[in-house]
Amino acid sequence: MITVNLYYKGTNGNARAFVNEMESSGIADAIRAEEGNLRYEYFQPIGDPETILLIDSWSDQAAIDAHHASPMMKQLAELRDKYDLHMTVERYVSDEYASDEKYLRK
Repeated sequence: MITVNLYYKGTNGNARAFVNEMESSGIADAIRAEEGNLRYEYFQPIGDPETILLIDSWSDQAAIDAHHASPMMKQLAELRDKYDLHMTVERYVSDEYASDEKYLRK
């Protein structure tokens, strides 16, 4: 699994407005329905109302490549421009052998 954390940074509430439009337009749900998408969720850091974090997980690089080639990417890019968002990214590959279960309280 590959997880990409995207931080959308804006001003005057634009990052939140972007997320609202992604959800209301159906683009976010269409991405969630794509082959290989495992997670597509937005969060807002406490203390930073001008940043939105997207946690986006995919089964493998081929699924990400197919997503990047999809028509939704054009729509997504247009919305990022509309809301004048700037991004930073972190990318993680899951370690199948690591287990933190013993540290989790359930």
